[in-house]
Amino acid sequence: MKEYEQQDCQLFNTGRFNDIVYAYFVMAARQANTNKLTYEKASLFQLELVNKLCFVLRHLRFVPVTSIIKELLLHNERIFGMEHTLQADDFNPADKWTQHATRAIFFVGGFGAASWAPLVPLLRQRLAIGEDVLGLLLLCIGIGSLFTMPLSGAAAVRLGCRKVLTFACLAYAVLLFLLSQVSEILLAVPVLLMFGAIMGCIDVVVNIQAVIVEKASGRRLMSGMHGLWSVGGFAGAGLFGVWVGGIGLTPVLSTLIAAGIMVVTTLFFARFLLPFGGEAGGRMLAVPRGIVIFVGIIACIAFLVEGAIMDWSGVFLTAVRGFDLSMAGTGFTVFSAAMLVMRLVGDRLVQKLGQKQVILGGSILAFGGFMAVIFAPMAWLLYMGFFAIGVGSANVVPVFFSLLGKQNDMPIGLAVPAVSTLGYLGILMGPAAIGALAHATSLYAAFGLLAGLVALQFVIAQYVYKKVL
Repeated sequence: MKEYEQQDCQLFNTGRFNDIVYAYFVMAARQANTNKLTYEKASLFQLELVNKLCFVLRHLRFVPVTSIIKELLLHNERIFGMEHTLQADDFNPADKWTQHATRAIFFVGGFGAASWAPLVPLLRQRLAIGEDVLGLLLLCIGIGSLFTMPLSGAAAVRLGCRKVLTFACLAYAVLLFLLSQVSEILLAVPVLLMFGAIMGCIDVVVNIQAVIVEKASGRRLMSGMHGLWSVGGFAGAGLFGVWVGGIGLTPVLSTLIAAGIMVVTTLFFARFLLPFGGEAGGRMLAVPRGIVIFVGIIACIAFLVEGAIMDWSGVFLTAVRGFDLSMAGTGFTVFSAAMLVMRLVGDRLVQKLGQKQVILGGSILAFGGFMAVIFAPMAWLLYMGFFAIGVGSANVVPVFFSLLGKQNDMPIGLAVPAVSTLGYLGILMGPAAIGALAHATSLYAAFGLLAGLVALQFVIAQYVYKKVL
């Protein structure tokens, strides 16, 4: 053993070693704060000390080395005043099971939303209300989501994605079942508000987790993860139809089974979720700024287009293009199927062609799709238009969520909820805006506006890529 190593061991034995280590961590913490290092970078900086100490500690065989190192790291936690644990520090975001857990939560989100849709007519019948009151009740879901979305990022940072998502998904299942039992309007309002709030929280935090996991893995994962939300939606709607229409179960029992599937899935994958949640820069409220504003506008347009196709494609086919009422849902079905397929293969496509080419080319394809829907003289060409819109729009939101991990204007814990909130505004505004324009002019003009918004999306996307890439 070298002379300086012997002196270090003697310091340890005299009891002064711990004081020296503690003083070093204080100095390192101050340096980290002065240089505005992230927690992860500061931890790596201080981990160098632990590596140096390990060499000395190996010569003290009577000393429990692991306990000493843990104590040192706990000193570090107290100095920084953070709630991260040793388990969080050792957690690998790129682990395969963490990726599967992220996909599972996306599935639960889509599955819960689809399981709620068949309950809407049941709720209307049970409350004995008209369409106007029902519309106001459904607005409670959007209000609840908009309330929690800007705050969910800070919750993920403070508590970790695992705690927030586990609680939210379990509450999601419980509230879904409660909605099948509600029989009074005064109870329906708070339950729907909470249901929307939880749905918005899941949407934000699972995207924060997905951005962190994708960045850590070093490969494209976001499109496939968003595809699992769609898979959950198809599964929820399909299974409800089988349980009620095929087997003959009651809607309440079918909802109970759906809630049970959500609970079991959540509890199984919860331990693989991230115990941390990125950074929020000390802020609680997610207000977009810098390049995030433009990403949020793109998300708003993408969600607005999707919501408009969902709510108005049937009306357009029957009232404008003269299709039979039984064919009203076919346009949205083709659009949804195209989006699902493209999201499931989107990661490979982006890796092969590049995200800029996929987004800009997709915007051009979606614009052409709207032109076909508006002007196509034949039915098959019209359906090709809906298919083109789905293909072109599918990867816009996943790719730009991935891009948030590369910008420096906002911490990821605030950027994701800010963009999600703007996107959700698009869902809420889209159907109403299209309806107002169609009433004032025509549905042709309304669908022409959607085509114009896709063209605007193309222009904004070019600007974002110039700034970020």
